[in-house]
Amino acid sequence: MKRIFSLALVASLIAAPAVMAEQIPFYKSWKEQKFSLFSKNKYSFKGGTLGVASDGAVSMAYRAVPEGLWGASKASWKWNVTESVPATDLRKKGGDDRNLAMYVVFLPEAETQKLKGAGIRKLLGSNAARVLVYVWGGNHGRGQMLGSPYLGDRGKTVVLRNAGTGSYSESVNLANDYKRAFGGTKGAVVGIAVSADSDDTKSKVRGAISGLALN
Repeated sequence: MKRIFSLALVASLIAAPAVMAEQIPFYKSWKEQKFSLFSKNKYSFKGGTLGVASDGAVSMAYRAVPEGLWGASKASWKWNVTESVPATDLRKKGGDDRNLAMYVVFLPEAETQKLKGAGIRKLLGSNAARVLVYVWGGNHGRGQMLGSPYLGDRGKTVVLRNAGTGSYSESVNLANDYKRAFGGTKGAVVGIAVSADSDDTKSKVRGAISGLALN
């Protein structure tokens, strides 16, 4: 009986292997990308948490995804906002302030080595790149997918939360969202960026992101 039970247990473990998420830490390896000389956010990196303060400013913090996680199909994180921008139209260029946004950058396998180590500005400018931007802001329906006013057909905004304060956990299916946004199968997940944007409304954001993981 013990032998039968042991074989059944082994078979069940083989049939349904556990998939462990790998956390992406917030250390100084993240690089800030400013969009203008005098406008930038303040970021604090504390291992598992990225704090963001935005005072009428906009910028993003970026890091490359480790090559071992290029095949990731899901992402999860926690975020909170204690001071919020007003609701804006996220489809409007120059008027799309948001509290926080999580950028996920994809490349076709054939392009990954060519752009390995490239900065976020170069990646966002690549015709081969595709970008999903998960946003807390605006006044659109949760899960709504909007065209990007900056990336054209290469990027889509996915609304997760309307403008406002609070604390939430998020879990997104990158493969499904990619297919819905661009069609076909997603490429490699090569980059992650976090931004806050308050320059158009001259308002403030106080927020943080923690527990960022890919699997």
